[in-house]
Amino acid sequence: MQIIPPYLMFLGDVPDQLAAKTAQGIVDWRPEWCVGQIRLPGCKADLRLPDLTIADAAAQGVKTLIVGVANAGGVLPDHWTDVIVAALDGGLDVASGLHTKLGSKPAIAEAAARTGRTLFDVRHTDQSFATGKGHKRAGMRLLTVGTDCSVGKKYTVLALEKAMRARGLAADFCATGQTGVFISGRGVAIDAVVADFISGAVEWLSPDAAPDHWDLIEGQGSLFHPSFAGVSLGLLHGAQPDAFIVCHEPTRTSLRGVKTPLPSIAEVIDLTIRCGRLTNPNIRATGISVNTQALEEAAARALLAELSAAHGLPATDPIRFGVSTLVDRLLQEFPAAQKVGA
Repeated sequence: MQIIPPYLMFLGDVPDQLAAKTAQGIVDWRPEWCVGQIRLPGCKADLRLPDLTIADAAAQGVKTLIVGVANAGGVLPDHWTDVIVAALDGGLDVASGLHTKLGSKPAIAEAAARTGRTLFDVRHTDQSFATGKGHKRAGMRLLTVGTDCSVGKKYTVLALEKAMRARGLAADFCATGQTGVFISGRGVAIDAVVADFISGAVEWLSPDAAPDHWDLIEGQGSLFHPSFAGVSLGLLHGAQPDAFIVCHEPTRTSLRGVKTPLPSIAEVIDLTIRCGRLTNPNIRATGISVNTQALEEAAARALLAELSAAHGLPATDPIRFGVSTLVDRLLQEFPAAQKVGA
């Protein structure tokens, strides 16, 4: 699929900023593609883009309306239909990363047929996958894992890709969620893959590569989350990571959307190693990534120093303080990866 920028980001009436993480991720990593936003009354998210009407956006050259939300179950509420139909009537294509297919809404399907515009359901693919085999693959792989969902796994690997390439290393971001696919232009939304084929889909996404090439694989969910652990485990086995980085949000006490207590970083490291050894006996933790957005800088630095000392790993906030320490540790653990790749 080829989704044509520039974009108008549709946020619906989501209840908080985190629910707009798809749109926020695109704005953060592809700002040049994002012209404005459109919100319904009661929306609690703000991308700090101009609020535009469909007509305004079309006049400014927008080509695609992005349904930029990530809600529980990936549903498309009925009361969002009018905006999507208006976008189609206004000459825009529409792209969504939700589980609900755009064309499953009769009014949207009819509008697309009437206008000749294209509907993109990024979470769905025509690609077929084999079951995972667990055979050792050439090349190097890093996976981000989380104490919870929505803690910075995607941002961490994107920051790593940028930093590693700046050092002349061969590194590619492998998207496993709808936002990552929007950002990178390729990938697979792993939570929409039938369970038997999750690990096989990740093997397809990260095939054999040069010995010094790093695939930086975006993690999903958490092994401790009762809603998403199945996806996280299949992703771990398919990724066959040599290294993993634990991502954490320090202000939470329970997992997002449920009452389950938040696991400790030590528990995540232990369970990831025990489960990950199935497909890579040499798997190891190489760093901690912390979203310190809610903390003042002094408190953030103190927390990172504390976590680093407690776990013997570099700890950083990739957006606030960069990822140089994470790259340094990776090269220390895997000296062969210092060879510049093709």
